[in-house]
Amino acid sequence: MILRFKELKKENEDLYAVVEKNEQSIKELQSRQTQYERDYQSLKMAKMIEITDGDLQGAKDRLAKLIRDVNKCIAILSNEK
Repeated sequence: MILRFKELKKENEDLYAVVEKNEQSIKELQSRQTQYERDYQSLKMAKMIEITDGDLQGAKDRLAKLIRDVNKCIAILSNEK
């Protein structure tokens, strides 16, 4: 009976060690997940800024075209006088 008790005690200690190791792994994985979520949010923000910059460039291009068109109209009107 004492031998069986010692075996069970050893098994119990081993199981506690496994549980502790698994809990540590879970904490590490949760930490990684949190970091990955932060990185993902940063990438999403960077992508939104990139799109905004692209829209800004497109708006600048359209504005430049409008200015050229207005300048052509002014030149035509100036030649008619």
